[in-house]
Amino acid sequence: MAQAGVPYAAVPRGSSDGRVHFSDEVHESDADVEDNGLFEHRETMEVADNDTLYYGMSLGTRRRMRKGRVFWATVVCLVVVSVVGIFWLYFDGINWMQRSKKRNVILMVSDGFGPASETMARNFVQQVHGLPVGYQSPLDEILVGSSRTRSSDSLVTDSAAGATALSCRMKSYNGAIGVDPERMPCGTVLEAAKLQRNMATGLVVTSRITHATPGAFSAHVTHRDMEDLIAEYQIGNYSLGPMVDLMFGGGRCHFEAGPHVNSCRTDARDLLSEARANGFRTLDSRSDFDALDANSAQSLPLLGTFAASHMDYEIDRDPKQQPSLAEMTNKALGILSAATKNTNSGFFLMVEGSRIDMAAHTNDPAAHVREIVAYWDAISAVRAYVDANPDTVLISVSDHETGGFSVAKQLGPEYPEYLWNPFALEPVKHSIEYVSSKLLGQTTDSAKQYEFVRDTVFPKWMGIKDASHEEILAVAQEANSVQLRQLLSTAISDRAQLGWATHGHSAVDVNLYAYGKDAHLLRGSHENTDIGDFIVQALGLNLELITSLIKNDKVVQDTPAIKQAWMGRRDLDAPEHHPHMH
Repeated sequence: MAQAGVPYAAVPRGSSDGRVHFSDEVHESDADVEDNGLFEHRETMEVADNDTLYYGMSLGTRRRMRKGRVFWATVVCLVVVSVVGIFWLYFDGINWMQRSKKRNVILMVSDGFGPASETMARNFVQQVHGLPVGYQSPLDEILVGSSRTRSSDSLVTDSAAGATALSCRMKSYNGAIGVDPERMPCGTVLEAAKLQRNMATGLVVTSRITHATPGAFSAHVTHRDMEDLIAEYQIGNYSLGPMVDLMFGGGRCHFEAGPHVNSCRTDARDLLSEARANGFRTLDSRSDFDALDANSAQSLPLLGTFAASHMDYEIDRDPKQQPSLAEMTNKALGILSAATKNTNSGFFLMVEGSRIDMAAHTNDPAAHVREIVAYWDAISAVRAYVDANPDTVLISVSDHETGGFSVAKQLGPEYPEYLWNPFALEPVKHSIEYVSSKLLGQTTDSAKQYEFVRDTVFPKWMGIKDASHEEILAVAQEANSVQLRQLLSTAISDRAQLGWATHGHSAVDVNLYAYGKDAHLLRGSHENTDIGDFIVQALGLNLELITSLIKNDKVVQDTPAIKQAWMGRRDLDAPEHHPHMH
């Protein structure tokens, strides 16, 4: 009989080698063993007893020890895998996971647009169109925080340093285009997106495409005046080759060979021909733009320059001649989407409402508000795209505020009225830039000039029906462009009761807006460089690697740069600031 409590069942399987095989059943008594009818000889149980004697422990004990060893080995393996995983995530895993996901980043820059300008534009639209008091603009609905704008060498930044903070996530000096404070190239988010994630890239602006903001994402020069060299970068004439797939804006004069009536280059290089040799398709008209298939990527890379210099203000724009910012943005979204449709790469697009800033430099409230509303239209287009493509994030921010603008103005020594008049801006038909260009040098007949100002400029172009003789005479007689613009600005701003502190920039914090994927991470008050950090983290980029690749690229233009004139701008009203253009 088998001994009671045997912790295993020895079951002969009839194997030819006479070995005994063990099952996991446990019998509680001799009867259990005997009742199974499988044991005919007691010698079978003796095998098990001998096994216990041989190992010094029962089979069950050995089995429990073996299970314990397996358990602890599993725990150790899990700990090792976890530690390795944490290190991998910390050093490169997060970047790898980000790179493995399709993401689109659309950065919109409202140049020179401060908080007071948003208030003014909202009031204007609400009042003029009779909308409810609670009306919100497309930007109001996505406000998440604010951005602090100082540069590395001043509390008041310029557009070049402001854009470099966004593109290189680095504070640099005023005038710097994609270079650090030591005047060395710094890798940009656009370049890294192209090289490291194989993303499609685009720039859409209403300024010259070679201007400060687009330049800071696509070039590396020590001063913003070097637009000839910026243009060379943009068509791929540097160590990285062509990095921008799509460019829409103005600025054709920096691609045309000079000296020539249509060129503002200071050398004879024909960059349009060079661009075409590099594979670019070039556009220069509204009809060219309209002919583009917004659902096709076949036209990339693409360079569309729809004006010799800056594109026209929205208030002056002829829609038969130039596309709007919203139209260019929509078409860019379609083309870049088509280019990345069957890829895991996505796209990076920078859109700038460039001339919001220039109108504020001129202290032109009517042009300023129309530029803001045009920017809102582009914002609405991008928001609709984000809604349809949830792996996209929209970021909208200003590089700085311009004009020291206030929605109030004291007109005399008496205590001021608490009001401003949006309806004074509604009938204005043209920008101060346009009006001044039509007044300067048109005639030497003072009587005819007076009549022109009295009968056309004030009532028809500026919507001013109550101009005094003194106002008309001052405008008619003024030959200096700066003073003329100031007279026109005062005429409009006084009637609207809007104030300006400067023709330059201010240090005020600007609003930060975001919509879409991970937009909540931008809540709060940020340095402008934090926005570059957000893009880097969202896409898993390494700007330092890009910087190492471009460290020897040229950052100083060989030919003299055209120095920008009044208010840090040139060609604000055309001929007098265009050395070659008419």
